[in-house]
Formats: sequence, structure tokens, C-alpha cells
Amino acid sequence: MEKIKRVLCLSREYGGLAGAGGVKDVVKGLCHALCKKGIETYLVLPRYGFLDPEAFGFSRVKDITFKVDMNYAHEERLEEVGFWQKDIEGLKVFLIESERFSEKMGIYTYTSRDEELDPNKKRGVGHIDYFAMNCLHQKAALGLFLALGIKPDIIHCHDGHTGITPAFIREMDGFRQFFLKTSTLLTIHNAGVGYHQEVSDLPFAKANTNLPWRVIYHALLNGAFDPLLVGASYGLVNTVSEHYARELQETELDALTGWLGHALKDRGIRLFGITNGIDVDEYNPEHGEKIGLTCSFSSLKGDFREKVNCKKALLRLLSSGDAAIEFMAGPFKDVKVSGSLEYRPDFPLFTVVSRLTEQKGMDILARALEGNLGQEASFNIAILGNGKEDIENHLKWVCELPQNKGRMCVLLGYNRELANRMFAGGDFFIIPSRYEPCGLTDFIAQIMGNIPIVRQTGGLYKVEDGKNGLVFKGEDPKELEASMMRAVSLFFESPSTIKHMQREAIRIILERYTWDRVVDRYLELYERSLEGK
Repeated sequence: MEKIKRVLCLSREYGGLAGAGGVKDVVKGLCHALCKKGIETYLVLPRYGFLDPEAFGFSRVKDITFKVDMNYAHEERLEEVGFWQKDIEGLKVFLIESERFSEKMGIYTYTSRDEELDPNKKRGVGHIDYFAMNCLHQKAALGLFLALGIKPDIIHCHDGHTGITPAFIREMDGFRQFFLKTSTLLTIHNAGVGYHQEVSDLPFAKANTNLPWRVIYHALLNGAFDPLLVGASYGLVNTVSEHYARELQETELDALTGWLGHALKDRGIRLFGITNGIDVDEYNPEHGEKIGLTCSFSSLKGDFREKVNCKKALLRLLSSGDAAIEFMAGPFKDVKVSGSLEYRPDFPLFTVVSRLTEQKGMDILARALEGNLGQEASFNIAILGNGKEDIENHLKWVCELPQNKGRMCVLLGYNRELANRMFAGGDFFIIPSRYEPCGLTDFIAQIMGNIPIVRQTGGLYKVEDGKNGLVFKGEDPKELEASMMRAVSLFFESPSTIKHMQREAIRIILERYTWDRVVDRYLELYERSLEGK
């Protein structure tokens, strides 16, 4: 096996600097696990407009600025880039400074601030120049390493935003020679339609990438140039759980990707699966104040006795009739509150922290809560997140139904400290996803003693029914209702079963899913890639 000495990671996210979803946690966890293995590890991100590099301790990279070819179909264009750098616990992080990135106040979509400055840039809508942003990120990163004279063994590309890099280093003059002995791994964090970063304007794709037409045409999926398809054609490719990889190449669930998995299979490209790891220290409730909790408990040692105090504190926060007023004046002022909860710590508390989308099954949950569930069982439920406006409105409407008065609270927005309180304060954590490449919230919930209730799909197969969580299989809200009723029964009738599941969940995470264990599987793929397998 080839020995891996140097890895370059390309990502649009990194925890603590720029985050929009689970990718930030995966990239951070993996990069630091590589550093702990003694591997020289680099990360290159855009410098977004919301990111103040000096405030984070970055310094300018002196004497390295250059112009990048960024042509449009009928216009030759150059864009200038510079760089910032910082060492973060051994990880060498670079930020790309450019006008195209610095004008963006969100990672993937326009924000309220963007809309204030330009009414045409509607909050929540994806950047109109997303493809050019991705090309600039990748070309600038490769140009930086060429300028520095640093040749990585592996370039690890995260998602379609960086998926063209494997083609760039094999097809573009200059890069082709410099990265001759560099191999690639492309990790697909979400293969769903809308996540590929594809472009249907083929002349624009040709001009902006400067790749040969044969490469453009070879990478067409449903008539569009697809970065995931092109990246997988030049190096190894994996997704973030074994079951998700199999679903994409062996089941009809691949329809939700536009049949990417089967397109790869038809070309003889194997899709590897590696379930994401979790950095347990990031969510360890033993030092609760560090993660915004009002109390601490030693879940990693199997001691959940003080967890009830986290539940009581969350209920106090959400049980006041003036909860919305308290939120407006406090640290969670950006979170909008609908409904409130009765202060009943003797009732089971269901919690949800999620994007409010169909993928995450939030419409399934809304329909489950529409019925008589609230009349038939004693429980409270709190939901934190934002997403599609119709689902947000549906949940708010369900919150106001007579049977849910005083037992359901919807918190629109996101705050990490509040999310951690929801993880730690809940008894059962609901994840009814239609598809889920891996899922990290089930790990986080389990670390904080919150039993996950999941729909069996993709990476959620790591939750085993009755062992470290509860599982249902279909998309019928009645199945979710039945699982919630089962959870309520366990809460009242078999607390010993809940304690066993809490401890079993911790045992499985520590044995299988910490990053110091998962990183070895990535090193195996790096070695396979370097050997041309």
C-alpha cells in the first residue's frame, strides 16, 4: 500500500468558519483526524462576505495573487484572487479572497442582507452564479498549490461544488503536469436532485471550465453537465454511508438523484460507502456550559441522572405563555416561536432539530400531528428549524389545533446553543427522513441521551430498532404515530428499557463511529486511489 503523506481537502464548508449543514462537521472532523494521524492536511475555502478573516486570526498570504480564467460563452474573462492562511490545530487552512465570494453573505443562498442590498436577490434562493463560484474555488485552489509548489498525494473533493477538480488535474495543461502523481477522492454528501451543481447551458459549462468538449459530453446526466458524474470518471467516489451507496445503485430510490447512481453503475464505476464519524467532544454534555447547556451529565460514562434537569430547563423556556416575548429579548432573538408547552417533566418530550423539507420528512411529521395523537397520548413536542415556507406554515397551523394546544412548540430559525438544549432536553428525537445519506443528528441526540425515532433509510440504518433507537419503515404518518405511541409507552412503563438503549447507543458510537476509527476507512480509499484501483 502507498503511504499517504499529504492531503488537500476542497469544501465549501468547515465547522466554526462557514457552515450550512452536516458537511461542515464532516470536513472538520475528518481533517483533524487526518492531522492526528500525522498526515499533512490542507483545506481551501472561499472567503465569504460574512467571514472576517482577521477576526478569526487569519493572515494574508504575501506575494501570491493571480488571475483565473473564468470565461463566459461569448466573453473571455479573468478574475483576480488572493489568499488568507491560518493553522488550526495542525490543519493548514486557506481562504480564497475574490470579489465573487466576498459579495456573498450566505454559503449557498442569498440572505436577508443580500435582499436588502439588492431586491432581486431573494432570501433563500440559490446564488445565480453558483457554477462560476464552484469553478473559481477549484481553479484558485489548484493554482495556489501550484504557486506554493506543494503536491498533495490526494485531493479530497466534497460534493458537486468541488466535483470537477479530478477532471481539471487530468485535462488542463499546467495542472496535468504538476498534479501528475496526485489522485482524487470525491465524496458525495447528498446525491439528491438539486445537490449536483449541474448546469444545462453546455456552451457556458465549456467556457467556464475550459474542459474539452469530449469531457463535457461524457458527463451529461439528463442533458446537463454534472460535476458528480465528471468527478467520478477520473477518480474514486464514495458516499457517506454503506446503505445509501447501495440504495443509489441497487434500488428505485435512485430516482431521487436523477438516476446518478445507476449512471455510475452503467459506466462500471463503483460507489463506495463510508458512514460518517462524529466528534464526541463537540457534543459531550459532561461540560454542558461549553455547548450552551444549563446543566451537565456524563452520558459517555453511562450516567444520565442529571439529564432531567436539562429537560426541565428546556420546558421552562418553552412553557411560558410569554415564550415568544422571552425569545425576542434573549439570546435566541432570531428564532420565531409558535405555541408553547405545558411544564410537564413527567411527560415524554419529543424534540426535532432539522431542515423543514420533504427530504427530512417534516410533512410526514406534520400530518402525524394533525390527527388524534395528541388526544390519545400524553407528551410534549418541540421542533426547531427552518426550510420550505409551506412546511413551516403547515407546522404552525398544526401547532394551533385544539388537541396540540400547550403540547407543541414550533421554533422557526436556528441557533446552535438552542439546538444543543433541544438535543439534551428531549427524551425522543424524531428523524422521519424520506432519504438520508448518513445523518448526524441521530448521533448527536444519542450522545445526549435522546433516543432517536427514525425512518429506516440510508445512513439511518445504523439505528437498530429496540437496541439504540426506534425504527419505522414507510412514509405513512400512521407508522410514525405508532412509533411515537410506542415511545410514550416505554417512557411510562419501561424506563429500564430506555436506560439500556441510551447506554447501548453510546457504546456503539464509541466502538464504531468516532473519527479516529472512521478516518482509517478513508485512508484505505486514499491508498486505493493512489494505487490506481
